[in-house]
Amino acid sequence: MIEAALLAKVMGQVSSRPQIADDELVRHLRATFPGVHFSVCSDDDMPPKLPAAAGNDYCRLYYVDSGDHCLKLTTDAAAATGLVVALCDQDEP
Repeated sequence: MIEAALLAKVMGQVSSRPQIADDELVRHLRATFPGVHFSVCSDDDMPPKLPAAAGNDYCRLYYVDSGDHCLKLTTDAAAATGLVVALCDQDEP
């Protein structure tokens, strides 16, 4: 289960490191929030009809469910075991 408080903390970490490389961001988030699976991508890579769990000017967060031995995107916070951090393009107006 991913709590709403965790979403706010993750967004805060991403916002405070807007220029960090994706692989370094993943390492930082995994070290800061052990036990939570993280993936980082561009927000353009996410399905447009999938609602984000949370978001700000820097990123949108999407739930990941690792049940049944397969990772899948979900909208169910109770089933979520991790997050996709979809970075927003800072060059867009």
